Amino acid sequence: MMNEMNKCPVMHGGNTSSGMNAMEWWPNALNLDILHQHDTKTNPLGKDFNYREELKKLDIAALKKDMHALMTDSQDWWPADWGHYGGLMIRMAWHAAGSYRLADGRGGGGTGNQRFAPLNSWPDNASLDKARRLLWPIKKKYGNKVSWGDLFILAGNIAYESMGLKTFGFGFGREDIWHPEKDTYWGAEKEWLAPSDGRYGSVDNPATMENPLAAVQMGLIYVNPEGVNGKPDPLKTAAQVRETFARMAMNDEETVALTVGGHTVGKCHGNGDAGTLGAEPEAGDVIEQGFGWTNPAGTAKANMAITSGLEGAWTTNPTKWDNGYLYLLLNHEWELKKSPAGANQWEPVSIKEEDKPVDASDPSVRHNPIMTDADMAMKMDPTYREICEKFYKDFDYFSETFARAWFKLTHRDMGPKVRYFGPDVPQEDLIWQDPVPAGSKDYNVEAVKAKIAECGLSIGEMVSTAWDSARTYRGSDMRGGTDGARIRLAPQKDWESNEPARLQKALSVLGPIATDAGASLADVIVLAGNVGVEKAIKAAGFTVPVPFAPGRGDATAEMTDADSFDAMEPAADGYRNWQKQEYAVSPEELMLDRTQLLGLTAPEMTVLVGGMRMLGTNHGGTKHGVFTDKEGALTTDFFVNLCDMAYKWVPASKSTYEIQDRKTGAVKWTATRMDLVFGSNSILRSYAEVYAQDDNKEKFVKDFVAAWTKVMNAGRFDIA
Repeated sequence: MMNEMNKCPVMHGGNTSSGMNAMEWWPNALNLDILHQHDTKTNPLGKDFNYREELKKLDIAALKKDMHALMTDSQDWWPADWGHYGGLMIRMAWHAAGSYRLADGRGGGGTGNQRFAPLNSWPDNASLDKARRLLWPIKKKYGNKVSWGDLFILAGNIAYESMGLKTFGFGFGREDIWHPEKDTYWGAEKEWLAPSDGRYGSVDNPATMENPLAAVQMGLIYVNPEGVNGKPDPLKTAAQVRETFARMAMNDEETVALTVGGHTVGKCHGNGDAGTLGAEPEAGDVIEQGFGWTNPAGTAKANMAITSGLEGAWTTNPTKWDNGYLYLLLNHEWELKKSPAGANQWEPVSIKEEDKPVDASDPSVRHNPIMTDADMAMKMDPTYREICEKFYKDFDYFSETFARAWFKLTHRDMGPKVRYFGPDVPQEDLIWQDPVPAGSKDYNVEAVKAKIAECGLSIGEMVSTAWDSARTYRGSDMRGGTDGARIRLAPQKDWESNEPARLQKALSVLGPIATDAGASLADVIVLAGNVGVEKAIKAAGFTVPVPFAPGRGDATAEMTDADSFDAMEPAADGYRNWQKQEYAVSPEELMLDRTQLLGLTAPEMTVLVGGMRMLGTNHGGTKHGVFTDKEGALTTDFFVNLCDMAYKWVPASKSTYEIQDRKTGAVKWTATRMDLVFGSNSILRSYAEVYAQDDNKEKFVKDFVAAWTKVMNAGRFDIA
């Protein structure tokens, strides 16, 4: 008989990833985890913590002074290159911010997510665990008054300033998350740095890269420094660089400025075999305490460090902001060489000894400067070359262009400028910040509602217009939403998802009402949606007011970066039962993605979808999911009939279903997967059953109003 002392006291794998979870047993089940990413239970600071109030207590001047001192306070356990941590801190800030992608607004440095897997253990982030640990004494000192997210980006800014760059500015305000964003899609590969072919329709056509991805390989921030799939070819790399940076909303000039400015300081590390390094932080043993990539040589000296596998500095003076990068790139011929680690890198055919950078640890030794394949793309691509020549001739113009591009890179996912805090916030309104003028609050809201109620628009038309205006909000980068009424501007007014003809009809009615009242059209669009909801509530036999907060403004075309808004066009909207075309992922997964970007929970998604079906908001006026004979009344009929076993569900086509009477076979209603998932998924069904209960009709109305109001106010950073 087994000795009781030898029995394991917990279920095997119950607390580690070695155990099978439900999604591994049933991989085709709808995974709702993405809606629970930032549950407040994971936040050790508590639900009442207010970061903006903590920032008001921060001695910013003292913090910056300490950060400047850190740059040249070289530590024995991780000695600084040339006695300056600038290059390391810039790389940390860059790689935090550089994970941002325009397609869904995810990634970026706005949440301090580089602390967690997978980002903390990406191959491209090797040794950035050291940068974060170097910052720990400062984080410990200032505590809750500065977030990790702000500290990461500030470190990059201070590094540049300490080496001579006049930065464009800095805004505090990034609130930390406390749990990995493990459900963010970074690619389908199961292997780090797997060949990039699987991300493309054709790797020779970078535009065919799978959306929403921007990086070319799993585990990279941008492109492979050795060339496409590790094969040097600067012109092919140039095409990938252009596409990757465009997916971050950067134009060619910004792309060149960032490449040149990023490589003006610091170095690559590859003086040894990267395959001999220890495990990455997330795979390390407990004694590693969050450290990774341990060097088997047992030394942390810069000239023995291994990161990318490339080895060398780009410039003669790697701790000084100067024009040395362009001087070397443009005035030398370069040839392909191998680093000590065996990586492909470019080195000058001939170079004067004094133009070589000194060794990062031993100033008595000089080495050749190096260039990556992406650097050579700056020289060989005709457009990039022309910009480089312009920068080389006008260093001040280059410095200003880089400072602005760096500010954009590091602040892109923070949302509107009202979210920035501190003395270094630039006064200039930048188009990529989606500026919106202040709207009026001084008008008679009830009078406007009365006019809307008699304007002739149906409940469905009013609610759909408000919803379409609001659903653009993305909590990932704080863009979109009702503020600005950009639904009336290009490109949104022409999006297929917005039904341009129906939208124009609604705007032509609501516009004059806004003008007459002295209200913004943005406010009136939301008020119209509220009026529609209140009419439907009354038709259901209840009286529940829909809250409204005035003050939205109307943006102009000149305030709107139309190209970047193109990426925000919905491919599907489960709330309006619409999908543009068939995709590799299911309609219900697309609905979850939209829900998470809106900041909604699974119960809020459930109540909104069930309610929207009752209000006549389906795209194109289809009747899929309208399980009621009382359309226009905010009833629980969607849930009641979905859960009623008097009906059966029969496929009618590839994407639609019939709801048939079990006894007669008569078709009662039709549906899509976005309807039936609320009955088939065990979690969503549990929510649907709550609203199908006889005693929860009024609860449903109140819950719908709360979720509706949350969506209408998403992006309203001017209200509490």
